[in-house]
Amino acid sequence: MKKTLIISSLFTSLIFTTITTHATEPHVKTSKLTSTKSEAIDKVSVQNKKIVIDFYEGVFLQHKVKEYADRYIGQQYIQHNPNVPDGKAPFVNFFTEKFQKNPQAKNEIKRAIAEGNLVVLHVHSTENEKDRGRAIIDIFRVENGKIVEHWDVIQNIPEQSKNTNTMF
Repeated sequence: MKKTLIISSLFTSLIFTTITTHATEPHVKTSKLTSTKSEAIDKVSVQNKKIVIDFYEGVFLQHKVKEYADRYIGQQYIQHNPNVPDGKAPFVNFFTEKFQKNPQAKNEIKRAIAEGNLVVLHVHSTENEKDRGRAIIDIFRVENGKIVEHWDVIQNIPEQSKNTNTMF
């Protein structure tokens, strides 16, 4: 009877320890996996943000459209702006012509946000020194170090605002 009681007590203790250990193990493993996955996504995000910022500044500040398009735009380039056709060559043609007509045009990045393969830029775009400009949100999708897709939302900056906040 004592042996049975001792064995039963040891067995109960063993089961309790096993249940407690297994109950906490998945959380530890999950957080380690999540941490590793997050770190990998963060590295990709940082790399993609650098690619997009370098591309954007090369094209929209330096006006080196072809050079930076060749460096950063992928073989397939999907364009969601209805004024610009799909593809690298149409992008180059459109912006080369735009900058010939507006040599003072510039797009100044105010914020850059990246998550995985998406990079978002908040931009102040002007055609010349007298232009109030536009607030632009540009969204880029990057694959294997190349920009492969683009969306944008553009809003004119009004002369007067109903609040004292800027658009940037």
